[in-house]
Amino acid sequence: MDSHGAARTSRTARTEEQRQQDLDKIKKYHELEESIRTRASTENYDTTLFQLTSKLLRLNPEYYTIWNVRRRCLISGLLSRPSDGSSPSKESPNTSRSATMNPSSEYSLPPSSDAIPQRRGSPTAGKSGTTVDGEEEKTTNSDVEVIKSELAFTIPLLLEFPKCYWIWKYRKWLLEQAIVRLPTTAARKIWEAELALASKMLTKDRRNFHAWGYRRYVVAALESPSLGGQSMVEDEFAYTTGKISADLSNFSAWHNRSQLMLRLLEERGADDAARKAFLEEELSFVRDALNVGPEDQSLWYYHQYMVSQIVNHASEHAIAPALTIGERVAYVKEEIEQIKDLLEDYDDVKWIYESLLEYTIALKRLGEQGNEDIQIEDPSKWLAKVRSLDPMRAGRWNDVEKQLAHISIR
Repeated sequence: MDSHGAARTSRTARTEEQRQQDLDKIKKYHELEESIRTRASTENYDTTLFQLTSKLLRLNPEYYTIWNVRRRCLISGLLSRPSDGSSPSKESPNTSRSATMNPSSEYSLPPSSDAIPQRRGSPTAGKSGTTVDGEEEKTTNSDVEVIKSELAFTIPLLLEFPKCYWIWKYRKWLLEQAIVRLPTTAARKIWEAELALASKMLTKDRRNFHAWGYRRYVVAALESPSLGGQSMVEDEFAYTTGKISADLSNFSAWHNRSQLMLRLLEERGADDAARKAFLEEELSFVRDALNVGPEDQSLWYYHQYMVSQIVNHASEHAIAPALTIGERVAYVKEEIEQIKDLLEDYDDVKWIYESLLEYTIALKRLGEQGNEDIQIEDPSKWLAKVRSLDPMRAGRWNDVEKQLAHISIR
């Protein structure tokens, strides 16, 4: 059997002592699990149970039931009870995606597993029904301490188990508790620290799509009314520019950029002229990148997205919806000519031929939609070349060949 170039190694037989040690570990694990289940069954979510969950989760963070028990411990005593008069706008952000993360100095508090704040009652209410200032501040500080400490608890677990979804779900739950339980200013500080953490994560791994998804989740929360937020689209768009400049192959940054641009134009109040100028700037931006790295699939995907914004003229949700058919045809022709120039130095890159094939077909159909007779080069020559460079997708190229039979070339 193929060993993929790795030398086979013989498995050393375990000694009886090692086997016994493993059995002892298993026994202690089951005893710990049983202790948690027994105490939870009596709904005694006290300090002892909380500490037991810490021990088990360090051994097995995939045990989602134990995370739920830990939540119960927090809700039942360590965190204050949310005020009955909480604003309806203080909702958890409706965004979710799992990600991986690295530790940050923002969460350098010691883990919360053993050092637990004393349980306290609900804040004292004044005659008017509002919370007494001193008690409210004490309650807020305590909740901040608990939430930060719990966030810190998850970091070493994430380092060891970076793809464990249950750790991430718990971390998101903690962040959402900050929105529900804390004053807006205090909650926002915690979420801003999380954004800084996401930035550090992307500094270490610029193309981690999990990290980009998590960043979008955090940004959405920071923009929401529940955190007194304002639009961050300009900053986030500039952030993608920086990441792309550092690494042209950063597909996630290109994707994030594509998701921001329509909203960016809307918030700028861009008129038709500004939208046309923006389109040209983006085409130039990705074209410059293609001149540097035409073998990069990420760049071609973004370029295809930009061309789709030109040819799909019926869509109101486009970068420049007011372009005439003649303007659209001119843009596509220009992109085709620019791509053909790449063939002088890169005649064996299949992405070049595939784009020439797709854009030539799109150009002809664009003319037909505008009742214009547009002359195009025979796309069959691009098809033949891409078929030879990408034989694994023969079925797709066969389908394209059938489409070409219905295209008039003049």
